[in-house]
Amino acid sequence: MNEEAVTSHVRLAYADIGPLWRNNVGVLKDQRGVPVRFGLANESANMNREIKSSDWIGITPVTAYLQSCGWVTLGVFTALEMKKTDWQFKPGDPHTDAQAKFHALVREAGGFAGFVTKPEDIHSIIRRG
Repeated sequence: MNEEAVTSHVRLAYADIGPLWRNNVGVLKDQRGVPVRFGLANESANMNREIKSSDWIGITPVTAYLQSCGWVTLGVFTALEMKKTDWQFKPGDPHTDAQAKFHALVREAGGFAGFVTKPEDIHSIIRRG
């Protein structure tokens, strides 16, 4: 499957889990000609070279027991980077290394993040499969 087909299948599979939104990243000039950056982790061109946020951002509901509250549902930040089915991570590519760096930051902060080449990948990323 190409990336667009993977995205369609993953969005359908994730719909039963929680919300998922497209995260467009870039820069455009406003009516005055002033550059306006948009998307997560895109505060500057330097930042965007080092860290590339994922194509899709979501919230994964997780049920947890808190001693002070009992059972609660928490929303866990989730970042999914869609790739075509036969894609494989190759260290040394600046673009995918920057995407992997974003995933590592999300996971270190307690979120879920990873590359997705088929709908089943989301379950290993969010630890439900």
